[in-house]
Amino acid sequence: MQRKTIPTLAEEEKIWRHGGVLVGVDEVGRGPLAGPVCATAVAFDLGDAQTALFIGELGINDSKKLSVKKREQIFEALTTHPNVYWATGQADEKAIDRINILQASLRAMRHAVGGLQEKCGALKRRELLYIDGREIIPEIASDQKAIIGGDAKICSIAAASIIAKVLRDRMMREYAKQYPQYRFEKHKGYGTKLHFELIKKHGMSPIHRRSFLKGFKSPTS
Repeated sequence: MQRKTIPTLAEEEKIWRHGGVLVGVDEVGRGPLAGPVCATAVAFDLGDAQTALFIGELGINDSKKLSVKKREQIFEALTTHPNVYWATGQADEKAIDRINILQASLRAMRHAVGGLQEKCGALKRRELLYIDGREIIPEIASDQKAIIGGDAKICSIAAASIIAKVLRDRMMREYAKQYPQYRFEKHKGYGTKLHFELIKKHGMSPIHRRSFLKGFKSPTS
């Protein structure tokens, strides 16, 4: 029987002891038929021992394994804590269609890392990027490590996945107000049975990814 893994701060603490800071990077929204892909970069200032205790008590895990309520609770705790540094980036459906979803995801992660570097420059520590998945981010000078299933192993990556997921879900709920006929608040743009039925009925909205839906015609004006 395979044991479940829970992300820990072991890597963050080891790197901190050696004068560096671990930056966890993750994205959400590669699979949906509509909306952006969103990425977040997270770093913890472990100079205060209480920060590690605070993080350890939050129940941080891969965002997919948490309830909506739990994700929102952890999101609020992380994004309001003074020793948690974070930044986001995104690529919209037009960029996804133009450069493909992989390159758009890497672009979103690059923007997130760039934003974080500005925020945590005061730490004056060497940054080591730990990225969920198989790819490292191009055009970034920092040392990088791609970790398959990193959001189930590295706490900073899991925290990044939670923040990115909550922010993207909120964006999709806003799109639902603009395009109520597609029920984005329910499926967040993913390819559910309901979503496909609504696309067949109404055609594609301006935020649908054309490259993901080549068999569908655009809605008539």
